[in-house]
Amino acid sequence: MADHSIYGKVVLIAGGAKNLGGLIARDLAAHGAKAIAIHYNSAASKADADATVASVRAAGAQAIAIQANLTTAGAVEKLFKEAVATVGRPDIAINTVGKVLKKPFAEISEAEYDEMSDVNAKSAFFFLKEAGRHVNDNGKICTLVTSLLGAFTPFYAAYAGTKAPVEHFTRAAAKEFGARGISVTAVGPGPMDTPFFYGQEGADAVAYHKTAAALSPRSKTGLTDIEDVVPFIRHLVSDGWWITGQTILINGGYTTK
Repeated sequence: MADHSIYGKVVLIAGGAKNLGGLIARDLAAHGAKAIAIHYNSAASKADADATVASVRAAGAQAIAIQANLTTAGAVEKLFKEAVATVGRPDIAINTVGKVLKKPFAEISEAEYDEMSDVNAKSAFFFLKEAGRHVNDNGKICTLVTSLLGAFTPFYAAYAGTKAPVEHFTRAAAKEFGARGISVTAVGPGPMDTPFFYGQEGADAVAYHKTAAALSPRSKTGLTDIEDVVPFIRHLVSDGWWITGQTILINGGYTTK
């Protein structure tokens, strides 16, 4: 019977330098991961990546940081090859990469749309492709999307719209990789208490989002706290392996499908 624990496993986390990705790396190290490859996008996040690597090593796991802009298929392929060469074939591959844009539909330029599509959809597609090629049998793959996939709201057409394809990528990959025992899931957090959220929102919108979830009164910020998302991701990439091909919204009752 396959071992679905975290202990002794090799992990690759795209966008693993900070915020949710960084906390996932620290959490999996604390739960016994053998090695974690931490991807970061650019020099601006190198210090965060180095700090996360140090924390992972302090927890007893091997760790490396790999810089890459994942908006080309070649860059994603290179990421996996470098991770395999340094820490081994991953048992767990998690993609937290994303870019948010809040803007009226009529004001979104072609260049903005192309960038959103490259970051949110294209990179996710090729991450799943390379994960299917490199993740060990009985492995786990998880992609971060957004709870806006279950919302009826203005201004997020480019963001939610370019995350939406990941739902079908996830279903297709789950069917194709399932014979090897690989589970494939997507997780859609609600608005999270990170700079990723605050950079796009005005004061009125922040105030609204802090009261919008059913469980907002019980949250320390009113928003989705990354500490509340991490245990679900840990479950999906371990004992929750029987859940596959699904997009799960983790948002305290912010929205549902």
